[in-house]
Amino acid sequence: MNNPIDRRVATALQSYTVLAVIAILIGAAVVPYAASVSEGDEQYVAVVNIDETISSSSSQDTVQKLRELRSNESVKAVVLRVSSPGGSAASSESMYLAVKRLSAEKPVYTSVDQYAASGAYYTAVPSDRIYVTPASLVGHVGVIGTAPSDGLSSSATTGPDKAHRGMTRDQYYASLESMKRAFVGAVMTERGDRLNVSRETVAEASAYQGGRAVQTGYADEVGGLEAAIAGAAEAADLSEYQVVYHNPADPQGLFLLSGGSEAGGNATVAAEGAPYTFQGVDTVHFLMIYGTPENQQVVYNSSAQGGA
Repeated sequence: MNNPIDRRVATALQSYTVLAVIAILIGAAVVPYAASVSEGDEQYVAVVNIDETISSSSSQDTVQKLRELRSNESVKAVVLRVSSPGGSAASSESMYLAVKRLSAEKPVYTSVDQYAASGAYYTAVPSDRIYVTPASLVGHVGVIGTAPSDGLSSSATTGPDKAHRGMTRDQYYASLESMKRAFVGAVMTERGDRLNVSRETVAEASAYQGGRAVQTGYADEVGGLEAAIAGAAEAADLSEYQVVYHNPADPQGLFLLSGGSEAGGNATVAAEGAPYTFQGVDTVHFLMIYGTPENQQVVYNSSAQGGA
């Protein structure tokens, strides 16, 4: 094959062949997991990964996935694998409501990896049982209000409340207090009979690790993901089942978990990297997050303004 044209044709054919083989291998790896959940003959425990700072985008993906699992008759139980510092207050509330709806129809267990703090704990609290490792951090029940610098004076605005981002200082603190009460109330409602601390203590926004979290009633048992899966299967009366893993943040949606946590660093560093910045119109942000977001003035937390 000395002809240059023939060599180029052969090379192109080889490239297409390699690409075709890669496509077949990828399809073989992904499709069985996507298809298997839709088959009615099998019974599944679904594991849903929640390992990001909770934002509008990530919460929408997770809420949609939980809705799909709730309506899928082949999925008999769900395990939340949580390693998140929390995030947006509104998005955390939507995640909480989605888990609560799911737990009303199927067993929902939570396995905390590195941490389930603030809004991530809010998300997990409707679970039937919460498993932690000795190093897991849970709790931090409260709200942080953040605001940009003062900027223009009120004399440069078109209305008296414009300089306050649409609300007066009193309205701002009232909103924070309302969200705090909702968060604390949810913890008391979902775990009140298991908590060994008072409502006032919950409102102080403390966080607890491992065995201490179990002692206070913030979690139920020290154990890893496999223990949570086995517990969820038992709660669903499953003797034979398959486990399918979902990552709503992954475009492919399904993956196999490797051993151990891939989340490095600590909770505070992760929280400081949160995508909450002020661009365009200055506004107030309400966060349920562990740590202090960068470049924002923290003006309130759950213990700063009165009791629960």
